[in-house]
Formats: sequence, structure tokens, C-alpha cells
Amino acid sequence: MNSRSSAHTIARNAMPDLGAHGRLGRMGSASTRSLRYATSPLLASKTPPWRSRFVVLLVGLGFAVLLGRAAYVQIIATQFFQIQGEKRFVHTQTLPASRGRILDRNGLVLATSVALATVKVDTRAFSPDAAQRRTIARALGMTEAELLERVDGGGTVTLRRHVEEPAWREIKALTDADDKLKPKERRLSGLHEEREYRRRYPEGEAAAHVVGYTDSDDIGRAGVELLLQHQLEGHKGQRSVVRDRLGRVVEDVGDVALPRHGSDITLSIDSKIQFDAWKRARDAVIAHNAKAASVVVLDSATGEVLAMANYPGADPNKRGRHAATLLQNRAASDASEPGSTMKPFVIARALDSRRYSPSTPIDTAPGRMVITGTTITDAHPHGTLTVSEVLQKSSNVGTAKLALAMERQELWETYAALGLGQKPRIEFPHVATGKLRPWKTWRPTDHARVSFGYSASASVLQMARAYTVFARDGDIAPLTLIKRQATEGAGGVTGNSGPAGAAAASGGVPGQPVFSASSARQVREMLRLAASPGGTAPDLQRLTLGYSVAGKTGTAKKLVGAEYADGKYRAWFVGLAPVSAPRIVVAVMVDEPRNGKYYAGDVAAPVFSQVVQNTLRSLNVPPDVDVKTQISAKPVPAETESL
Repeated sequence: MNSRSSAHTIARNAMPDLGAHGRLGRMGSASTRSLRYATSPLLASKTPPWRSRFVVLLVGLGFAVLLGRAAYVQIIATQFFQIQGEKRFVHTQTLPASRGRILDRNGLVLATSVALATVKVDTRAFSPDAAQRRTIARALGMTEAELLERVDGGGTVTLRRHVEEPAWREIKALTDADDKLKPKERRLSGLHEEREYRRRYPEGEAAAHVVGYTDSDDIGRAGVELLLQHQLEGHKGQRSVVRDRLGRVVEDVGDVALPRHGSDITLSIDSKIQFDAWKRARDAVIAHNAKAASVVVLDSATGEVLAMANYPGADPNKRGRHAATLLQNRAASDASEPGSTMKPFVIARALDSRRYSPSTPIDTAPGRMVITGTTITDAHPHGTLTVSEVLQKSSNVGTAKLALAMERQELWETYAALGLGQKPRIEFPHVATGKLRPWKTWRPTDHARVSFGYSASASVLQMARAYTVFARDGDIAPLTLIKRQATEGAGGVTGNSGPAGAAAASGGVPGQPVFSASSARQVREMLRLAASPGGTAPDLQRLTLGYSVAGKTGTAKKLVGAEYADGKYRAWFVGLAPVSAPRIVVAVMVDEPRNGKYYAGDVAAPVFSQVVQNTLRSLNVPPDVDVKTQISAKPVPAETESL
């Protein structure tokens, strides 16, 4: 082979065989398409066993954890998760209980409860625009700044309690889904109401001192509301509800505990008599520029309190706008020296001793007497007076002489039997005990002064009760502010021949004897004279049309600190009517009249007269005094005679 052929051969061998390359390419492509991963040399390598077992173990552990968690949630801690779930969509709603009503003796409402809306807001869903904020703030009586401050704290917030119905309807309209006039996006969410009861007092200030009032939580704070809290209060119920995002109740869940409402209470108070007594007390305070006035009216047969009024006072419907002291019943809670209204008790005890009679003369000249350095004087010197005239003229000297003729213990026991110095047994809070010092501590001056109403004190209610001894022929009536049943007291009166039996037989209740019937009747006639010309209230009978009256004035200097203040007095009048068959006892006290007149005959007696007339007419008691018709005729002009 030559060198050229040899070079050609080498060159050919050096050049790639394109045909062969093409064939190799096609063969490689076919091999790739026919390759299987299971026969891959890579996968053919052995995997360590622990790796697969580890993966299986992890999967098993995961299932075990999930199973354990499911068991924990569904079996072990199911109560916890139910509670947590309910907190997010189930709410406990309180069902308010209505407080019992307070009624007068005729069934008229003195206090009742009205369900009002308490507006609450869920701040998470509450997003009002400017106009809605203004509407809500105006309806709730607050500024927009106050509204924003309330909702700034988060959670569920109470915006206002006891919202009146018109205001709540205005707010509710903002969330009303049926209101087609508002775009849906402007309807408020998060607002809802809860119903709570608020007390209403139809008689307002006139009966406030008896009925009392409740606080914002409907708990009694004064008067009958406080005294009979347990009978009046109701017991709230509750239910579990599901609310939607707008705060509306969707459905009830679980059992419903219904509320139990309070019991109604019927008082002995007559609302008409109560209002009239309050009005007369108010008029007296205004007319005489007085500090205060109190009036008590008792049914002498039953001991029922028909009225217990004070002025000034406050309207219990406007809580928070007045001082609590204005609703304190001063007729029952305040005690002061009653002055000459105590004298009839001394006279009655003197008559009971058989040492005196109504005509026994008592020397009161020269109108004063000195006892251990203390001078006792009469307003006017009278000379010699009979026992009857001592009471009619209200002689301090004559009464003191009668008292000094008795043992101190005898006079003290008389006052104690009348309930002085003791807390009255009546269904009312904070009643005054009054002051009656033990008789062993009495000095001669005290012995004399206590006979005409000094060195001792009593409330208006205590004095009214004490005077029932003269209306009931010697026995004192048991007091009550709760209406007595018609049959009460009737069961134990058969065979009673004394004053208690007479009172019960006439429709009343038996009381505690204090004086003999004859002495009580004699003093009653003396009290009639005191309310007639010649007595200390000479115009009283003339002013009281249709009914005979009997009573006693008392003008007592006012004790300020340890001294009696000059020019400061309390004017008292306590009496009964009609004298022929007493039905009521009325006590009046006007504190510190400052308009020129301060004697009880001018200040307190006219109030007594007005209250007696209106009360007896209201009770349908027939007049026992002829009323002379007085007609004032004026000449009729000739041109009007034919009209």
C-alpha cells in the first residue's frame, strides 16, 4: 500500500462515520423511551431499612397525636370547649322580675314598676357614622364625646339604663332591617336592648314620705319600699340565647328559668286624704314662711294611718336630683317637745285619781310660780280656774300644780303607757323613740315642766296615737300602716264590756287601757271647749263646717343646741272629730313659722280644721253639727232681670 492510500485510510478512519452516528442516535433515543425507573441502576441500590421504618413511625405518631387530641377534645375536655364555644355565640339573658305594687286602701296605685330598655352595644360590631352618633347621643341624653368615650373600652358596654320607650324606638330604627329608606351598609349592628324595671310613683311628692323610693337597682332605700323590701322584691329569671352579629336573639338554648314577681302590698293610706294633708302642710309652710310642716291622720277605731304627710319633700320619680333627707318622714322620725298638747294627759290622770273633778278649783294667781329657782308662767294670768278651765285656758301654772300633786312615778307611768319614750310598733323604718327620762332622775323642775310639754319629746305620729285614748274612751289604739282586714279584731271581742270591747264592737280593734272611760270622756269635752270661743283655738269650731271638733294647741319654744332660741317656735295642734262619735285623730306640727304669727291657734289649728273636713267627707262620715246656709244676695240690675 502506498503512502497515499495509507493516508486516505487513516483520514477515513479519523473522520466520524455519520451514518453510524445517525444510527447510534436513533438507537439512543429508543433506549431512552424504553427506560423504566424500577430497572434504573440508581433505584437498584439498596436503601437502609431504618429510613423507611422511621417514616412509617412518624406517620403513625402523627395519627396517634391526632387521635389523642380528638379524644381529649371530644371526651376528656368536652365541657371546657363547650363553654368556650358558647362564650362566642351563646349569651345568658337575665329575665327581670317586676317589683310588687304598693296600693292605697282603695286599690289605687302608689308605686308600680315599668319595663324600660337598657341599651347595650357590642363594640366589635359597632361602627356608626357621624349622623348615627348624633342620633344615639341625643336620644340617650349625652354628648357625642361621652358616647365615644363609653365605646372606647371594647367588649360589651352599657350605654344607658332605663331608657324611655320613645328614645329607644328612635335608636332601634337605626338597626331596623326592614327600613327600606336606609342603604343596607348604613344600618347599625352591635346595638341591642335588655329590659329592666324602673319604679313609678303616680302620687309623686304627696305620698313620697310614706312610700319611699328605690335606687337604680330597684332596691328599697326609704319608707315602705325599704321596710317591706323582701315582700316587694322579685326574683330574676334567666335564659340562654344565641345572638347574631347584630345582637338580635336568634334562638333559645337550654331551659328557661322564669322570673318570680314580687307581692303587692296594700297600705292603710288613703291617697285622697294623703294628698289633702300634704297640700295643707305645703300651704301652711308657704303662708307662714315656715321651715317645715307635718300632718298625721289616724282612724281612731282601727289605728290605721290614713295619712302621714310632710313638706318640704321631693319627687321620688326624679332620683338623684334631690337630697335623701328630703324624703325622710319627719312626722315619724323627728321628735321634739310638744308643748301644751301634753296637758290633757295630766288632767286625765288627775281625774282618774279621784282627787279632782272637772269643777275642782285650782289657784293659778298671780300667773306664775317658782320651783327651785325656775319660774313657770302663764301667757295670761287667770286667778282661780277649775280643772276644766285649766285645760281650756292652757294654764301652765295650773297643770304644774296638778302634776306636782302626783308622784313622779305615777306621771311617768302615764306617759309610758301612752307610748312616749318608746319606739312605736308600726311597720315603718327609722321611727323616733322620743325622750322620756327615767322618773328617778326628775328634779322638781322637770316634774313640773314635763306636765306642759317640756323636758320630754315625741314625734307627730306618737302624739297622734296618744290622743286616740280620748277618741276611744280611755284605751290607746295599736298603729298600723298596712290595711287591716275587715274581720280583724272581731274574733276576740265577745263579752268585752270595757273601752276595748266598745272599740272593737264599733268596727275597730281592741287597744291597751290607759284611762277610765269616764275620765277620757270628760277630757274630750274639755278639749271641745279649748277649740271653741274662750279656748286657745277660739275660731276652730266656727271654721270646721259640719263637724264638732276637740283638740289642744301647743306653742313650744324651739330648743337649739342646749338653749331655747328666742323667736323660734313649733306650733302644734292635736285633736279629734267628730266629738259625738270620734272617727279620726289629726296631729299637726308647723316648724318655725316666721311670718309674724307663731301661736298654734293661728298657725296649726286652721290646718287641722281643713284636714278634718276633707277627711270626714272622704270617709262618708255624716255631719253632726247643723250648717247654717249663708246666702249673700245682691240687687239685680233692671236690664238683666228678664234674662
